[in-house]
Amino acid sequence: MAPAKKVATKVPAKSPAKTPAKTPAKRRAKAAAPADRTVTIPPHVDDELGQQWHRFKSESDDGAREKLILHYAPLVKYVASRVATGLPASVEQADLVSYGMFGLIDALTKFEPGRGNKFETYAIPRIKGAIIDELRAMDWVPRSVRFKAREIEKAHTDLESMLKRQPTEQEMAERLGISRRELHDVVSQVSFVSVLALDELVSVGGDRTGQVSLVETLADRGIDPTSGVESQETRGMLAAAINDLTEREKIVVTLYYFEGLTLAEIGEILGVTESRVCQIHTKAVGGLRVQLTEVE
Repeated sequence: MAPAKKVATKVPAKSPAKTPAKTPAKRRAKAAAPADRTVTIPPHVDDELGQQWHRFKSESDDGAREKLILHYAPLVKYVASRVATGLPASVEQADLVSYGMFGLIDALTKFEPGRGNKFETYAIPRIKGAIIDELRAMDWVPRSVRFKAREIEKAHTDLESMLKRQPTEQEMAERLGISRRELHDVVSQVSFVSVLALDELVSVGGDRTGQVSLVETLADRGIDPTSGVESQETRGMLAAAINDLTEREKIVVTLYYFEGLTLAEIGEILGVTESRVCQIHTKAVGGLRVQLTEVE
């Protein structure tokens, strides 16, 4: 290994002139200050990059820090692409890169060039850790449920490979060492793990050539247009049949079905007994039934 390069800043010599007596606080500050701000640069770093490291570590130069971030930015993209291979397609790689940049900045701050290690070796675990920490912070599913989902998927794959068919619930439960009821509970928890976007395309048809979005596969729970037309026609026929009733029959039907009055209250309005209102109501309903039956 080639000898490490050392870059040291010059420390001005002390003036022989007399200085006033230092206070205890000043003495402590002087004792704590480093006598030499030497920064050792690893031998595998070229001179230009070594200067940036020296300026950043010895002088805390923001410009040098920005240049180091730009120089090592491809390292973040590399780590993000490796992490993305095990994630669902809904996770954008650009988001992973932004999470990894925080890990890169932290690694630049804590890295000690004088130890002779490559910065890439030091930074990769920290960039990956920053990405995973951010993903876990955004995940609404507990890690225990994620673990159960992986266990079920692994057991299903193993049994399918061994049996050459889809395993039954009993076989899955025995493979996992749990009861069927516990398996049902675990499957219920795991069912909330997967989330799909409604605009995501899925294959349809036996030949899998056609694709539609998930939102197009959802059942429409709105009002059926046919049912709406039939309902309008029925209301129209009922209105026409009511118009053919006598005046008292129309009043009784209107007050009873549309105003919600009782037969006794209708009797008070018409000045007749409740039994008489009941007779009028029965006659009116019978007439409406006959008219609607004839129309059908």
